[in-house]
Order: sequence, then structure tokens, then C-alpha cells
Amino acid sequence: MNRMTKLVSMFYFTACLLLLTTGEASAKRFKIAVGDAAGGTQDALGKKFVELLTAKSGGKHSAKLFHNGQLGSEQDTVNDAALGTLDFSILAINNITPFSPTVGVFTLPYVILSLDDAIKLTQGDVGKELIDNTIRDAKVRIVGWAYSGFRVLTNSKKPIKTVADLEGVVVRVPKNEIMLDTYKSWGINATPMAWSETFTALQQKVVDGQDNPYITVHAMKFYEVQKYVTNLRYLFSIEPLIVSESIFQGLDEKTQKAILEAGKETTDYSAQYLRDSEAAIKQDLVAKGMQIDNPADNEKEFIDRATKVVWPKFYESIGGKQKLDNVLKILGRS
Repeated sequence: MNRMTKLVSMFYFTACLLLLTTGEASAKRFKIAVGDAAGGTQDALGKKFVELLTAKSGGKHSAKLFHNGQLGSEQDTVNDAALGTLDFSILAINNITPFSPTVGVFTLPYVILSLDDAIKLTQGDVGKELIDNTIRDAKVRIVGWAYSGFRVLTNSKKPIKTVADLEGVVVRVPKNEIMLDTYKSWGINATPMAWSETFTALQQKVVDGQDNPYITVHAMKFYEVQKYVTNLRYLFSIEPLIVSESIFQGLDEKTQKAILEAGKETTDYSAQYLRDSEAAIKQDLVAKGMQIDNPADNEKEFIDRATKVVWPKFYESIGGKQKLDNVLKILGRS
């Protein structure tokens, strides 16, 4: 073998080795932070997303779920994703609002009144605009939506059917101004508290109650420390799947496409998951000893106080009153 042939052979071998090594290095096993325990909506969304991402990438990419806030509080995961030190997070929409205030339109009380409302907003023009806003403001991209249902109120002290019944009940809420002000409109000062501290606080009677969807109440086993449920409809819980925008932009086009397609199909799956599971979960909570009551007078007093006091206060942060008017128009309401 002459010198030129040897050089060509070495070059070919080196090129093949480089391609092989590069292919191996580009395979990813992403980390996905999950605020809730296994068994809830976030878990269902995460598992389905991992399954679809793996399939759509031909088995090249996968991901691992880290439940119960193992990778930090939900708001911490937004920061980490923005910095590019975390790949994905599944979290309640109210924990993105501090970073991208226009998303707060989804957490204004009594705006979303059904699963159909939530789907129409998240998957339509409003949702597209809010995705762009979160990329701009928070440096994270929403690639999927989980639908968890209304945040019902649970407590360990007494049945609550009227605003007056809230007196003397200490309620934990996330560190979210809109939610805190909603409770203020009902005459009480709710206690802002990290999600990871909530079960212990309920167990030790530091707080009496909290609000979350039935699916979350069940997954977190709140029936062990709570007795009473009030069927409030003040906030429909939407839990987006976010990806670090810097990490997303660093991926090849095929992987980006796989993530976006997996997110879209996972969103559709989440809606059906809620339809299929919520009724059975409510029955099981009753079987486990919880008492479920409806608010008096179709929740009228709760609705009137919250919408009259809270909505105007946050017009500016969500982008102006016209933004809310447009959302209500899309939903067929004035």
C-alpha cells in the first residue's frame, strides 16, 4: 500500500469514526421536571410525551420524569429552563405568570368555565400569542398543554358553601398574585406556600385547606389530611409542558419537529385523559371519606366578588382590558 493510499484510508477511517461519534453524542435523554406525584395529570402528560418523543425520533431520543419537585419548585424550574440548565418542566400555568404576565389571562377567576373553553384558548390564536410571549419574556417555549380540571377547594375544618363560610379557614395557595387577590375578594388572606411544603402543612394544621383539581387531590393523597371539598370553578387548571428555548434552538430540525409533534399529540391525549378519569376519581375520593359540596346559589357570590374586584386590577399586566374582552368574545361571552 503506497503512502497516498494509506492517507486516503486513514482519512476515510477517521471520517467514519467522527460520524459515528457525532451520531452517538447527538442522542439525548432529556430531563423533565414534574411538580406533582405519579398518578396525576402532569404524570400522564409526561409519560405520553416521553413515549411519543421516543417513537417520533425513531428511538434516538428519550426522557426521564422527575416527580414531586425533585428538580426544584415549579417556579425554580422556569428559571433553570431559561438558563438552559434544565430541559423540560411540567407545571401549573400560574407558575409561569410571574415570568410572562400576559399568561395571567388564563388564571383570572371565572374566565375559563369548561374544558372546551380551555382547549379553544390554548390551541387557538390566544394560545399561540402566549407561546410567543413566554419565549420572549421567560426564555421558555410551551410545547404541550395538560388539562387538569377546576381547582376545587379542600379543607379539614368544615363544609364551605358560601363566602361567609371561609371565615376562620386558612387556605394555602401558590405564590401568585391573581390567586391571592381572588381569596382577598372573598374576605380572607390566603397563605402563599411552595407546593413541596403543602402536604406537610396540611398534615400539621399549619394551614387548613388548599385548592387543586380532583386529579391532583387524588394523586397527592390529600384525602389523608382533608375531609371537605367545595366544587369551586374559579380557576380551570392548565399545566403546560415547557422546554428551554436555548436548548430547543440548539437541536437539529428533526428533533425540534419530533418535540413539537409529540407535544401536540400529548395535548390531545391530556384532554381525553381528563374526560375519562375525573368522574371515577371523584367517586373514589368520596369512598375514601371526603365530603363534596356545591357552592350555594350556583356560586354567584364567589363569581361576583372575584370578577368585579380582581379582573380590573390585572388588565394592565395581561396586556390591557381589550385582551380579556377578546378572550371572552372567543368564548362567546361579553
